[in-house]
Amino acid sequence: MSSAFAAPLLPEFWEREQSKRLAAVIAENALHTARLYGCQFCDIRINWVQKERILAREHRIEELAGSFESGMGIRVLFNGTWGFASSNVLDPKEAAEKTRQAVELAKHCLKFNPRRVELENIPSIQGSWHQKVHVDPFQLPVEEKTSLLLEINDQALKAGAHFCRSYLLFHKELKIYASSLGSWIEQTFLRTYPKFIVTVVDKKEGRFESRASLEAPKSGGMEVVDKKAFLTEVVEATSQAKEKLLAKPVSPGKKDLVIHPTNLWLTIHETIGHSTELDRVMGLEANYAGTSFLKPDQLDKFDFASPIVSIRADRSQPGGLATVGYDDDGLPSSWADFFIIEKGILKNFQMSIGQAHWIGKERSNGCSYAQSYNYFPIQRMPNISLVPSDSNERLEDLISGVEDGIYIIGDGSWSIDQQRYNFQFGGQLFYEIKKGKIGQMLRDVVYQGNTLSFWKSCDGLCGKDEYKLCGTLFCGKGEPSQSAPVSHGAVPARFRNINVLNIHLLS
Repeated sequence: MSSAFAAPLLPEFWEREQSKRLAAVIAENALHTARLYGCQFCDIRINWVQKERILAREHRIEELAGSFESGMGIRVLFNGTWGFASSNVLDPKEAAEKTRQAVELAKHCLKFNPRRVELENIPSIQGSWHQKVHVDPFQLPVEEKTSLLLEINDQALKAGAHFCRSYLLFHKELKIYASSLGSWIEQTFLRTYPKFIVTVVDKKEGRFESRASLEAPKSGGMEVVDKKAFLTEVVEATSQAKEKLLAKPVSPGKKDLVIHPTNLWLTIHETIGHSTELDRVMGLEANYAGTSFLKPDQLDKFDFASPIVSIRADRSQPGGLATVGYDDDGLPSSWADFFIIEKGILKNFQMSIGQAHWIGKERSNGCSYAQSYNYFPIQRMPNISLVPSDSNERLEDLISGVEDGIYIIGDGSWSIDQQRYNFQFGGQLFYEIKKGKIGQMLRDVVYQGNTLSFWKSCDGLCGKDEYKLCGTLFCGKGEPSQSAPVSHGAVPARFRNINVLNIHLLS
C-alpha cells in the first residue's frame, strides 16, 4: 500500500543513506536485546516530527512557533506483561539500554498484572505508506501563511467583527516501525488545521457572541486550505454572530432535530466512538475517562440504533485524520475497515493487539495509536463515520418532514457521563423549523438525551452528496493522557422528539 508524497518529508534526515542505516541498526539492537532477555514480543517506533503553529489576533501575529522532535519507543512483552521505555537519543547503544529497562519494568509489573496478555496471530509486514501532499506548508514562505491569517482577520473586522482570532497548525511526521516478527514499515503523515473565531459585542447590553469556522482539520498539505472559501466564510460568520445577539431564546421542550455534520460528528465521537472502545467496555479506562454502558457479550444482537443507522470504521478515507497505511501495532489499514453498527445492530468493538481473545475474536482490528515515540500505544479510534442513505434525500427533504423543530450547525459545548450514556450537546448556529420551513435564528440551545434513545430516534438521513468529513486533532485518552487525531464523516440526520433545554434557564 503506497501513495505519492509530492513534497518530501524531513528531507534533511531521511534522504541521507547513513540515517536509514542508523535507524536499521537502532531497531536491530532493540529487537536483539529483547530476544536475549527471552521476550515473547518486541516492537520499536522511531519518530521524527515537525510542528508549526501560527496565531493571529486582529492585525497582528501573536505567535509563530515551530518545533522538531525525534526519538524511539520500545515495547516488550515478557511473561504476558508489557514493559515500555523511550528515549530522545537515537543511538544503537541507547536502544539496547532502553530495551533492558522495558524488560525490567515488565518484570516489576508482573505481580500487579492479573490478566496476562495473549497475542493473536500478527503478520510480518514489510511495507511503506505516504500521505498524499501537493503543497507542503513547511516549504512555503512564512509571510505567505501569516498574510493569509491577517487577511482573514481583516475581512472579519471590515464586516463588523470586534475581534477575530485565526490560526494555522501543521504536523509533519516520519514514523518507522519494526518488530521481532520481522516487520519493517515506513510511513509519512502531514495534517493541517486552519481555523478562525469571530466575536461581536453589544456594548450597550454587555453581551457578546462568537462564531468559529466550520472547516475541520484534515490530512494533507496547504491544498486543504481553500483561501477563497475562508475569506467568504469569515464575512458570513461575522453576520451570523451579529444575528445571534438578536436571536430569540429557545423555548425548552421536546422537539425534532435536524443536525448538520459539523455538529453531528462530535455526537458520533462521544456516544459511539468512545463507547465502542473495547478497553472501556472491559473497564480499563475507569480511572480517567470513563468506561462504557456496553457489555462484551452484546455483539451481533444488541439494538444500538435505528435500522437506518450504520456506523463504519476505516483508516482509508482521503483527508481522514486517522487515515494511515498501518496502525501502531504494525497492522494494515485494511484490518480497520469494519462496521461498528450495521443497520442498527452492534457489530464490532475497536481493539488493539492482545485484546481480541477477551471477546473470542481471532485478531485485532487495527485500532492502535501512540501520540509520539515516548507514549505506549493504546487502543484509539480509526475514522468512524455515519454511512449515508442509499436514497438521494436532501437536507430540505429532512426539514420538510418537521412540524416543530430545530436545525443545528457547528459543534459547541458538550458533556457526557462516565459510561458514554447520558449527554448534553450545544452547537454554534440554531434555526427554528416550523411546518417544514427554516425560520428565525434561536439561541441558548442544548439538546439532551441518552445514547440509545437518541440513535434509535433517527428516522432520516441524507444521501452521499451531502457527506462531510469533520474531526479533531486532540481526542484525549489514557494515563498519562495522550491526544489522537480522528475524523468522523456524517450526513445531515433527523432525530425525533429530543429534549431541548435553554442553557440560561438551567442556571
